[in-house]
Amino acid sequence: MARADKQWAVRPSPALAGMTTVPGDKSLSHRAVLFGALAGGTSTVRGWLAAGDTEASLATIQALGVRVKRHDLNTLTIHGGALQPPGASLNLVNAGTGIRLLAGIMVGQSFASVLDGSEQLRRRPMKRIIEPLGRMGAKIASNDGRAPLSIEPAPLHGIHYDMPMASAQVKSAVLLAGLFAEGETVLTQPGPARDHTERMLTAMGANLSVDGMTSTIRRGASLRPFDMTVPGDASSAAFPIVAAAVIPGSDITLTGVNLNDTRTGIIDVLREMGADFVVTETGLEAGEPVGTVRVRYAPLRAIDVGGEVVVRMIDEFPVFMIAALCAEGTTTVRDAQELRVKETDRIAVMAAELRKFGAQITETDDGFSITGPQQLHGATVDSHDDHRIAMSCAVAGLIASGETSVLDAGCAADSFPGFAAIMSALGAPIVESAGGAHAH
Repeated sequence: MARADKQWAVRPSPALAGMTTVPGDKSLSHRAVLFGALAGGTSTVRGWLAAGDTEASLATIQALGVRVKRHDLNTLTIHGGALQPPGASLNLVNAGTGIRLLAGIMVGQSFASVLDGSEQLRRRPMKRIIEPLGRMGAKIASNDGRAPLSIEPAPLHGIHYDMPMASAQVKSAVLLAGLFAEGETVLTQPGPARDHTERMLTAMGANLSVDGMTSTIRRGASLRPFDMTVPGDASSAAFPIVAAAVIPGSDITLTGVNLNDTRTGIIDVLREMGADFVVTETGLEAGEPVGTVRVRYAPLRAIDVGGEVVVRMIDEFPVFMIAALCAEGTTTVRDAQELRVKETDRIAVMAAELRKFGAQITETDDGFSITGPQQLHGATVDSHDDHRIAMSCAVAGLIASGETSVLDAGCAADSFPGFAAIMSALGAPIVESAGGAHAH
């Protein structure tokens, strides 16, 4: 679809101050609609993220015959139960999470389906889910390991699967297929990955157990509907957090943020660099710890990032590059090759855009190194239709001299609708204006 696009004019920022919230967690918003569709009965979701990717998942379950009542933009009632055959292929647009999780659900249905999406989504790797689902008996035809995925009904059986990589999307696809498989499905991951699927399915009464890095699921238990408020997205919180950490004099507080430790790698790494955080847990929501994050400016020093923390901050590396540019010494990142197969090759694209600001960055196959502190100058940069690149470039503009223009910034709404307004309310000079129309 074409969307009227936006661009941002960004100027050097004074100290950020104030208290705010960030939009609902994207990972949980996808799961709320997909799992709510499977539950027998009526589920209520408040604080749901109304963004490009999650709206695609919502439209998909409606195409599968699930009734959804929308009370306002962020409050949904989902009448779950048996899915119905769709009248056409299911369009996940740009949603990588949506298509991979939905594949795990659709292989267990008694009717055929086709999962497809944008040109961008068609470039993303799907062999990582096709292979284990195929071992369970699923019949999936693909375009050389990419979407569209054509799924035929087939009986599924449980497997023992040692995951070659730590990936929440792969793990979730297999666990969801396990809801429909004969016997038990056992998954062992090589390191920690997001565990939202296990937490939410367990809260819904699934026959699921977790022991260290191994998850086991058996079919049979019918999923209970839920009533939940989606906590704020830790990945969205990363943008104001990094901005406050690098802009002198800043002191901001974010409330209602998801503090699941598989998502807070960026806070741990910034803390190690010397950032000043106060993190307070205030409760649980849908099995997820929720709380308040206060961050105040402090001088940063370089560190080496690699190993297990990489998966816990995989979406935050574009904005982490800005923190590295401000830190004293040489920051190196390794084990982050997964960044090369996101919405874009985030290492190459972010490095190229930051070089327009005058930044010096050395790319490696699985990461990068940055020696700081570096002085940036304003530039005209492009999002490459990647929401996290757009917002990271805006944060870079806040510490650059002169004015920065971020083109094609409308894609930020894929995960963080209202980004410019929320940042402006904290004192960041980001002005949004209409750009040209953009085919999407």
